[in-house]
Amino acid sequence: MAIFLQEVEIGYPSHLVFKNISFSLGSNELVYLVGKSGEGKSSLIRALIGEIPLKGSVASVLGHNLLSLHRRELPLFRRKIGVIFQDFHLLMDRSAEANLEFALDATGWKDQRERKNRTEEVLVLVGLEPKSKEMPHRLSGGEKQKLAIARALLNKPGLLFADEPTGQLDPDSSEEVLALLVEINSRGTALLMATHDYLTIDRFPARLVRCAGGGLTDLGGILFDAGGQGQNQNSRASEAEHAPDLSPDTSSGN
Repeated sequence: MAIFLQEVEIGYPSHLVFKNISFSLGSNELVYLVGKSGEGKSSLIRALIGEIPLKGSVASVLGHNLLSLHRRELPLFRRKIGVIFQDFHLLMDRSAEANLEFALDATGWKDQRERKNRTEEVLVLVGLEPKSKEMPHRLSGGEKQKLAIARALLNKPGLLFADEPTGQLDPDSSEEVLALLVEINSRGTALLMATHDYLTIDRFPARLVRCAGGGLTDLGGILFDAGGQGQNQNSRASEAEHAPDLSPDTSSGN
């Protein structure tokens, strides 16, 4: 199980984002996290990488107990997870390849041959090998997001979080990026994706979980649920909202 939450609260004493939620994500599963802006999709992801406090009965991510994880353990924990953001979070003063080199430095890769091989692997995987020397400002929006995906895959994570990964992309680029993420998931990496891009995700169906009113509602595979038939983990919402190597690294080293 990649993620298992049971009776968890997320947020600060003065402002709880989620109250008494339960949620699970299988080790090879894809789940779309949907809901209106401000309902906590990004906050849930931030809590699951240790940026926002949570408390409750059980909060496990890749076998790590977030309820007792010490701050000094966070860097090692986060190396097992890939995170993809809406606004790419690229370093604009260095090339695509150098962006990946910076991430390898930050996560402790020392062997130069291993670094070179892994950089080439992820660039080939996302289709950016011909653009390895390009600066980010010369890449299209879709290419920037593919570079961000390549960076997230460097450490062969067992779990990917994608926070509105198509939010700044045109429809064609959105479909390319989502197809890439779905392919990564199909090869064994669990994926939790927060998104508003209903038209695109409808082409790649998977389980949907809706954030609303401080709770999570499991909609199963139903995108537009006018009858409210989705399986509820916490409370039923009154209306559906309309609107080369990919395997996770199971070793301890690089």
